[in-house]
Amino acid sequence: MALPYELALGWRYTRAGRASRRNGFISFISGVSMLGIALGVAALIIVLSVMNGFQKEVRDRMLSVVSHIEVYGPGGGPLPDPARTLAEVRAHPQVVGAAPFVAAQSLLARGEDMRGAIVRGIDPAQEPQVTDLAAASQSVLRELQPGRFGIVLGAELARNLGVRVDDPVTLIMPGGQVTPAGVVPRLKQMTVVGTFDSGHYEYDSGLALLHVADAQRMFRLEGPTGVRLKLKDLHQARRVGAELEERLTGPLVVRDWTRQNRTWFAAVQLEKRMMFIILTLIVAVAAFNLVSTLVMTVTDKRADIAILRTLGASPGSIMGIFVVQGAAVGVIGTLAGLLLGLGVALNIDVIVPTLERALGASFLPRDIYLISRMPSDPQPADIVPVAVISLVLAFVATLYPSWRASRVNPAEALRYE
Repeated sequence: MALPYELALGWRYTRAGRASRRNGFISFISGVSMLGIALGVAALIIVLSVMNGFQKEVRDRMLSVVSHIEVYGPGGGPLPDPARTLAEVRAHPQVVGAAPFVAAQSLLARGEDMRGAIVRGIDPAQEPQVTDLAAASQSVLRELQPGRFGIVLGAELARNLGVRVDDPVTLIMPGGQVTPAGVVPRLKQMTVVGTFDSGHYEYDSGLALLHVADAQRMFRLEGPTGVRLKLKDLHQARRVGAELEERLTGPLVVRDWTRQNRTWFAAVQLEKRMMFIILTLIVAVAAFNLVSTLVMTVTDKRADIAILRTLGASPGSIMGIFVVQGAAVGVIGTLAGLLLGLGVALNIDVIVPTLERALGASFLPRDIYLISRMPSDPQPADIVPVAVISLVLAFVATLYPSWRASRVNPAEALRYE
């Protein structure tokens, strides 16, 4: 029997349903299976797109403060030769910007309030080359003049200390000063010359910026403790870091942004995998509904199968007819799910505000969550596996009922017809 005949019969059985109530019920079950596959595929695409969107949003805010790669001196001390290190890193084709910095942990005090902070000494002229935050806050960073001991605080840190621009704060540095009276802490009064808001709470509540010359003087360093780099492609940071580690002169330490936030990114990837597995089960349940649909179709079409067999149809042809029927349901359901999922994922910035206005609720309150809008970032690397898995599950679900159809005995099937 020619393959087009199998396709025609399989498609006819898929959309049959008007001849009798029993056929109508089978067609209804087939439609439910199709709808279940479509909703499962759409749910997978929407959830994975939203998770990608959140990950991208947090990553971008994080990288507005954190550079793609940081090169440190040995043992956390100053770089042996900052000028040579800067020249060597800038020679790499992936590096588009480099700036020296000093990093240290300290305490900031204002009256009775005291907060721990990461103090970063920067060069205001070069820092915009390596972070988006510095590029957007150049007017504030210009206030950091060497010798004036000005400080720029994260917005949350300034709020916790209760300080504003031009207010004094006391910087308490690690490593006390030895005096005849004993070891006393080293203190320096600084003037708040500005604040920044990166949108990332961890940095807004625990980062302070100084001029690199003031930082070196206060922490008694002979030079910067490292160099911050910006790359053309942030996803190449691990590879570029490994190459720089081999090329740079001296015992230097190279860290890329993926290693600095390894725990967070590992948790996001694990959560994404688990959501993929859980939602794939929804598609699997819908796909295996095809088993009951095809079993009922085979039972209903036993006489038709017997007639086809007596006309010379082979068991393989009979099996092909019902495989086509189940595969048609899987293909249509998967395509419908792809269209629905992509339609929602690409327009979620319109759909969610509309639902919020209709329900009078806010899904992501600005005062609670880091991100106040629902982001979405559909990725082909997620969409293609979803479609392939859905089609494979639908095809696998057709094998057993189709095999049963090919085993129908014509004489037994026609005995009571």
